[in-house]
Amino acid sequence: MSVPLKERWFEDYAAGETFEFGDHLVTEEEIIEFARRYDPQPFHVGAAAAKRSLFGGLIASGWMTGSIMMRMMVDHLIAPASGLGSPGVDNLRWPRPVRPGDRLHARVTVLETRRSQSKPDRGALFVRQELINQTGEVVMSVEGRALIRLRDATRR
Repeated sequence: MSVPLKERWFEDYAAGETFEFGDHLVTEEEIIEFARRYDPQPFHVGAAAAKRSLFGGLIASGWMTGSIMMRMMVDHLIAPASGLGSPGVDNLRWPRPVRPGDRLHARVTVLETRRSQSKPDRGALFVRQELINQTGEVVMSVEGRALIRLRDATRR
Protein backbone atom coordinates (compact mmCIF):
# COMPACT_ATOMS: atom_id res chain seq x y z
CA MET A 1 0.00 0.00 0.00
CA SER A 2 1.30 3.42 -0.94
CA VAL A 3 1.83 6.11 1.69
CA PRO A 4 -0.37 9.19 1.06
CA LEU A 5 1.64 12.13 -0.30
CA LYS A 6 0.95 14.45 2.64
CA GLU A 7 2.22 11.75 5.05
CA ARG A 8 5.47 10.80 3.32
CA TRP A 9 8.97 10.87 4.71
CA PHE A 10 12.19 10.69 2.72
CA GLU A 11 12.19 6.86 2.73
CA ASP A 12 8.78 6.80 1.01
CA TYR A 13 10.01 8.34 -2.26
CA ALA A 14 11.66 6.58 -5.20
CA ALA A 15 13.31 7.91 -8.34
CA GLY A 16 10.95 7.69 -11.30
CA GLU A 17 7.74 8.24 -9.35
CA THR A 18 5.33 10.75 -10.89
CA PHE A 19 2.42 12.42 -9.15
CA GLU A 20 -0.38 14.51 -10.66
CA PHE A 21 -2.63 16.69 -8.55
CA GLY A 22 -4.42 20.00 -8.18
CA ASP A 23 -6.99 21.92 -10.17
CA HIS A 24 -7.03 25.68 -10.58
CA LEU A 25 -9.21 27.74 -12.90
CA VAL A 26 -7.37 30.97 -13.80
CA THR A 27 -9.55 34.10 -13.90
CA GLU A 28 -9.01 37.47 -15.52
CA GLU A 29 -9.57 39.14 -12.15
CA GLU A 30 -6.79 37.21 -10.41
CA ILE A 31 -4.37 37.82 -13.30
CA ILE A 32 -4.93 41.57 -13.11
CA GLU A 33 -4.91 41.69 -9.29
CA PHE A 34 -1.61 39.80 -9.05
CA ALA A 35 -0.05 41.86 -11.85
CA ARG A 36 -1.07 45.21 -10.40
CA ARG A 37 0.61 44.23 -7.17
CA TYR A 38 3.71 42.39 -8.35
CA ASP A 39 4.28 42.48 -12.13
CA PRO A 40 2.50 45.49 -13.71
CA GLN A 41 3.54 44.94 -17.30
CA PRO A 42 0.89 46.02 -19.85
CA PHE A 43 0.09 42.48 -21.06
CA HIS A 44 -0.72 41.46 -17.45
CA VAL A 45 -2.79 44.40 -16.21
CA GLY A 46 -5.33 45.24 -18.89
CA ALA A 47 -7.08 43.64 -21.84
CA ALA A 48 -6.69 46.60 -24.25
CA ALA A 49 -2.91 46.92 -23.82
CA ALA A 50 -2.53 43.14 -23.78
CA LYS A 51 -4.36 42.85 -27.11
CA ARG A 52 -1.73 45.11 -28.69
CA SER A 53 1.14 43.04 -27.24
CA LEU A 54 2.94 40.16 -28.92
CA PHE A 55 0.71 37.84 -26.85
CA GLY A 56 -2.47 39.16 -28.46
CA GLY A 57 -4.34 39.16 -25.16
CA LEU A 58 -4.14 39.10 -21.39
CA ILE A 59 -1.71 36.59 -19.87
CA ALA A 60 -0.73 35.71 -16.31
CA SER A 61 2.63 36.72 -14.92
CA GLY A 62 5.04 33.81 -14.80
CA TRP A 63 5.47 34.58 -11.11
CA MET A 64 1.73 34.13 -10.61
CA THR A 65 1.97 30.80 -12.43
CA GLY A 66 4.77 29.79 -10.06
CA SER A 67 2.62 30.82 -7.10
CA ILE A 68 -0.22 28.61 -8.33
CA MET A 69 2.24 25.70 -8.55
CA MET A 70 3.53 26.40 -5.05
CA ARG A 71 0.00 26.41 -3.64
CA MET A 72 -0.70 23.04 -5.27
CA MET A 73 2.55 21.67 -3.82
CA VAL A 74 1.57 22.78 -0.30
CA ASP A 75 -2.01 21.56 -0.62
CA HIS A 76 -1.26 18.15 -2.15
CA LEU A 77 2.39 17.09 -1.81
CA ILE A 78 4.49 18.72 0.91
CA ALA A 79 4.09 16.78 4.16
CA PRO A 80 3.91 19.09 7.20
CA ALA A 81 5.82 16.62 9.41
CA SER A 82 8.73 16.01 7.02
CA GLY A 83 9.04 18.92 4.60
CA LEU A 84 12.07 21.11 5.32
CA GLY A 85 11.94 23.56 2.40
CA SER A 86 14.15 23.96 -0.64
CA PRO A 87 17.54 25.52 -1.26
CA GLY A 88 16.47 26.62 -4.75
CA VAL A 89 15.39 25.76 -8.26
CA ASP A 90 16.96 25.51 -11.71
CA ASN A 91 15.80 25.58 -15.31
CA LEU A 92 12.64 27.61 -14.74
CA ARG A 93 10.69 27.92 -18.00
CA TRP A 94 7.31 29.30 -19.10
CA PRO A 95 6.93 27.70 -22.55
CA ARG A 96 3.30 28.80 -23.05
CA PRO A 97 1.32 31.72 -21.67
CA VAL A 98 -1.43 31.19 -19.12
CA ARG A 99 -4.67 32.93 -20.08
CA PRO A 100 -8.00 33.60 -18.38
CA GLY A 101 -10.08 30.42 -18.44
CA ASP A 102 -7.12 28.05 -18.37
CA ARG A 103 -7.49 25.16 -15.95
CA LEU A 104 -4.17 24.04 -14.48
CA HIS A 105 -2.89 20.98 -12.64
CA ALA A 106 0.57 19.88 -11.47
CA ARG A 107 2.80 16.96 -12.37
CA VAL A 108 5.86 16.23 -10.23
CA THR A 109 8.48 13.63 -11.15
CA VAL A 110 11.11 12.43 -8.68
CA LEU A 111 14.38 12.43 -10.61
CA GLU A 112 16.68 11.31 -7.80
CA THR A 113 16.74 10.72 -4.05
CA ARG A 114 19.91 11.34 -2.05
CA ARG A 115 20.37 10.87 1.67
CA SER A 116 22.47 13.58 3.29
CA GLN A 117 25.96 12.51 4.35
CA SER A 118 26.43 15.45 6.73
CA LYS A 119 22.92 15.63 8.27
CA PRO A 120 21.64 12.12 9.03
CA ASP A 121 18.08 13.27 9.75
CA ARG A 122 17.31 14.26 6.14
CA GLY A 123 17.65 13.64 2.45
CA ALA A 124 17.11 15.53 -0.77
CA LEU A 125 14.63 14.86 -3.53
CA PHE A 126 15.56 16.16 -6.96
CA VAL A 127 12.30 16.79 -8.81
CA ARG A 128 10.86 18.16 -12.03
CA GLN A 129 7.68 20.16 -11.49
CA GLU A 130 5.35 20.95 -14.37
CA LEU A 131 2.16 22.95 -14.52
CA ILE A 132 -0.16 21.70 -17.26
CA ASN A 133 -3.20 23.34 -18.86
CA GLN A 134 -6.52 21.81 -19.88
CA THR A 135 -5.20 20.75 -23.30
CA GLY A 136 -2.19 18.94 -21.85
CA GLU A 137 0.35 21.66 -22.67
CA VAL A 138 3.11 22.41 -20.16
CA VAL A 139 2.87 26.09 -19.20
CA MET A 140 5.64 26.04 -16.59
CA SER A 141 8.49 23.67 -15.78
CA VAL A 142 11.17 23.85 -13.13
CA GLU A 143 13.68 21.51 -11.57
CA GLY A 144 14.56 21.77 -7.93
CA ARG A 145 15.58 20.14 -4.72
CA ALA A 146 13.38 19.50 -1.71
CA LEU A 147 14.81 18.70 1.69
CA ILE A 148 12.82 15.97 3.44
CA ARG A 149 13.14 14.59 6.97
CA LEU A 150 13.78 10.86 7.44
CA ARG A 151 11.24 8.82 9.38
CA ASP A 152 14.08 6.98 11.09
CA ALA A 153 17.49 8.68 10.98
CA THR A 154 19.16 5.77 12.81
CA ARG A 155 18.71 3.34 9.88
CA ARG A 156 21.24 3.44 7.06
